[in-house]
Amino acid sequence: MKKIVLPLLLVCLGSTGVKAQDTDANGFNKWSIDINGGVNKAANPFTEGYHMNASNLFHADLGFRYMFNNKFGLKIHGGYDVLNDDGDRADREFETEVIGVGLEGYVNLARVLEFETWTNRIGLLAHMGVGVSQMTNDLYDDADRLGNIIMGMGLQYKISNRIALNADFTMTNNFSQHKTWDGRDYDRKGRQGFDSTLYNATLGLSIYLGKHEQHADWYIDEKSDELEDIESRLGEMETMMDDTDKDGIPDYLDSEPNTITGVAVDTKGRSIDRNENGVPDELESYIENKNSEIKNEIQNGTIAVNGGKAGSGDGYIKELINGGYVNVYFDFNKDIPNEESVGGVNFLIKYLNDNPSATADVIGYADEVGNSDYNQALSNRRAENVKQILVDAGIDGSRLNIVANGEDTSAAASGSKYARKVVRRVTFILK
Repeated sequence: MKKIVLPLLLVCLGSTGVKAQDTDANGFNKWSIDINGGVNKAANPFTEGYHMNASNLFHADLGFRYMFNNKFGLKIHGGYDVLNDDGDRADREFETEVIGVGLEGYVNLARVLEFETWTNRIGLLAHMGVGVSQMTNDLYDDADRLGNIIMGMGLQYKISNRIALNADFTMTNNFSQHKTWDGRDYDRKGRQGFDSTLYNATLGLSIYLGKHEQHADWYIDEKSDELEDIESRLGEMETMMDDTDKDGIPDYLDSEPNTITGVAVDTKGRSIDRNENGVPDELESYIENKNSEIKNEIQNGTIAVNGGKAGSGDGYIKELINGGYVNVYFDFNKDIPNEESVGGVNFLIKYLNDNPSATADVIGYADEVGNSDYNQALSNRRAENVKQILVDAGIDGSRLNIVANGEDTSAAASGSKYARKVVRRVTFILK
């Protein structure tokens, strides 16, 4: 029960932290006044031979923006433009005034794109909406009323929690225009849609209103970050609850995540070996029982003795070894085995002593973390060191063949540390 309660308790504590943070959240200011001034440039329609200054220095606008949250908002604004040409030809000079209002939706791209991961001073706002405007000129009496489709992009620099500098570029596409920008009648010649555009490039200030410390433009939703952290913890805990060797002990509590299926283990997942001979008691008992059964069958004449080895149980040992149940494990980036896993080689030593003509491949592996060439060499060193243990135990080195298999890709570098622990090993194949 403790194995399950511990992770659940951690999750509950994390969730409580999120609730508390939500309750204590200070919120953010939603209103701002945006004041801008700059240059304008009109594109079609113009009477042939007429044009306006390349950089006409008169545009001003005032807006009131409301942010629903730190990503989306609305703005109502009014703008004033003066278009003119004070060139060399007096007969082509003109001055046109444009006054308009608009309603636009705003997207705080700095929060959407998580600028906070690299700056807390720079912002980016995209906006788009509709409006109406009227154009007046001394050449005609009634104002020419236009419909507008507005879109633009603004860059912000935070000066303080109450004020930010902004630079904006806006394009206004117009329809239902009856006069040219220079004040003459506009013959559309059957054209439909938008063929009139006014560009504005401005600098200005955003003044933030409200009682909270920060405005939505700069507010970081820490609750969302905390929730992501909790989700990450949940995912990690799910991995922790994996039981690679199916012994009933979760990997995060299992000192030996490689015990043979069905073998009794203690509360730390270690095979029970009361006589400390390196062979799990349950497996040792199984082999002895099998030996006993074979001997009884020989005595009863049920099976024939084959080379004097029918009752030795070597076939079962070979099956366990070649089946991958006997392994030696290593810590990360180490080529000296874990002390607790070396006992498994006793199976191999017993078999090789009982079968003098048998040989064995000693096969080294590494996990996928790090450079592949380095891991290839590491797997070779691991196999060499285990071979030396066998040689020190009396096995002739000529009967042991080193195989460096490099990386075991069954546990990816991004996988859990428990999964990677299992693949950092030396295993054996008897021949």
